[in-house]
Amino acid sequence: MPFLGVVVVVAVWWAATAAIGPNHFLARFAPVRVAAALTDLVLSVEIWRHLAASLRRVVSGLGVSFLLGFPLGLALGFSRHLARAAGPPFQFARMVSPLAWTPLAIIVFGVGDAPVYFLIVMGCTWPIVLNTVAGVHALDPRLVMMAKALGGTRLEIARTVLWPSIREHVLTGARLAIGLAWIILVPAEMLGVDSGIGYFILDTRDRLAYGELGAALLIVGGCGFTIDSCARWALRTRKPGSRRARAEARRHAESAAERSTQAARGDLLGVREG
Repeated sequence: MPFLGVVVVVAVWWAATAAIGPNHFLARFAPVRVAAALTDLVLSVEIWRHLAASLRRVVSGLGVSFLLGFPLGLALGFSRHLARAAGPPFQFARMVSPLAWTPLAIIVFGVGDAPVYFLIVMGCTWPIVLNTVAGVHALDPRLVMMAKALGGTRLEIARTVLWPSIREHVLTGARLAIGLAWIILVPAEMLGVDSGIGYFILDTRDRLAYGELGAALLIVGGCGFTIDSCARWALRTRKPGSRRARAEARRHAESAAERSTQAARGDLLGVREG
């Protein structure tokens, strides 16, 4: 079925460009011309250089977003006072479009990669924060209380109780952040950089290379689809792992409970003998 949808879209695209005639401006974006330009780009080195620069910026921006968003989400999730105090300013900042920060980013950081990183971080931090908070709020407090009663350390509780419980929420936020980073990246690369897929789109416009422009749009969409598919696959592959982690945590809890019961029985026998 997905293949059928692609065929229908290409057929409508071809019919539309054929109906308007070869002299129309939009005929320059006909499937035949775009396909020829796409083939030349894939076989060239230039487009791969631009894609490598874009992926580097996405990975770096997402890394900073996770380093900021995950601990902030934990703090807001566990501290209701902090959530009430920081909620209004965070909501205000979250509602501002990442691209609206562009003039400020250029004034503060100048031209180059730094403004691109800033815009990605401003847009991608919030999905990670909100989903981490949701995961903490969904955590069953009885599990934490049981782990504490069984003598678990903070590190053991975080590893066997907290992380397995919030992992799917955090990974969902990471997936949303990945897709948002790719959306922000393309317009952000149109500002003061000399590489990247966004820069390449502007370059094709300036050169009036409309076939390459259409091919570049296909590359952007194809890369975004591939990145999102990989994120969904990674999320699915971790679900069994989370079940294994929960089973492992349950075994640790049962073992600790058995040791506590045996220790209590030993103390009781000692009291009776005394």
